[in-house]
Amino acid sequence: MKLYQYYDAPLEVHGLPFYAENHRLERLTDADAAALRAENPESGVLILHRRTPGARVCFQTDAPQFTVRMELEKITPDVGMSIFACQSVTVLIGPHQSPRFAGLVNPPNYTACTAEKTFKKPNKMEDITLLLPRNEHVVQLEVEVPDDARVEAPTPYRYAPILFYGSSITEGGCCCHAPNAYTHRVSSMLGADYYNFGFSGSARGELALADCINRIPMSVFVYDYDHNAPDPAHLARTHEPFFRRIRATHPELPIVMLTRPVYEPSSDADARYEIIAQTYRRAVESGDRNVWLIDGRTFFGADGACCSCDGCHPNDLGFYRMAQRVEPVLRQILESRYGK
Repeated sequence: MKLYQYYDAPLEVHGLPFYAENHRLERLTDADAAALRAENPESGVLILHRRTPGARVCFQTDAPQFTVRMELEKITPDVGMSIFACQSVTVLIGPHQSPRFAGLVNPPNYTACTAEKTFKKPNKMEDITLLLPRNEHVVQLEVEVPDDARVEAPTPYRYAPILFYGSSITEGGCCCHAPNAYTHRVSSMLGADYYNFGFSGSARGELALADCINRIPMSVFVYDYDHNAPDPAHLARTHEPFFRRIRATHPELPIVMLTRPVYEPSSDADARYEIIAQTYRRAVESGDRNVWLIDGRTFFGADGACCSCDGCHPNDLGFYRMAQRVEPVLRQILESRYGK
């Protein structure tokens, strides 16, 4: 059998913008973390950036079977999500836009930090995508194939990465199955690579994060941290300055602003919408033609209660409906700017 570690060519790591620089399964560099600590010493991002939502190990193989082994640094129960959703490797086989779900490499319980599973597939070259766990730091990931199997670099994505910045919803909470997060579903539908900069309870519009994001090549920036702003006043103080920091470095970058998903009408949601809409209107009035606004109050329709697990986070149906609203906007942007 041939053994590949996640860092061995021709396997490729996607979804971690600084991986080529530091070869770590983390979302920030040490310098970015230090800048954020100086701005907000209490930021949860300083811990959460070691999570790997949206990170993928990709390759092609003609092996009729392959084994995936995973080791986590630790495993901590999540009140809103199961081991299947946030401490497992999800194995997808086939094209980026239409893969089939092959199964999970999941710990058997909350005391085990290791797991392995063997998967069977047709004896032909196919793309394999290993979607890493959302909640934990991955210590090791390896793939084993028969000696006579070919292993090659994955098929390139159709579009350069979309970068999503936002809350625990952006991060993937609380779907029961990692590919159902709207960020992954939308990117898969488009055949686009992506970065998930969702930070549960901790994306507060800090300019240090804007500076970090400014260094990352991307095709579209999706700006979605409304839920993490403690109140409308905080959102008003931070939303437009964050946007302007990104726009100053990327004058032509498509930027899509989202407002928080809403299950029931509320004055708070309306106030937050108006703050974000003001950032959008001022950009348009200044001549910016590369901004879009999606109203989160329209995601779920009249039966919004069916779309959430707790009145805050979407369930799988909620994420599906979010994807149905977000995907056409991103498709129009990508196809008009970069071609079909």
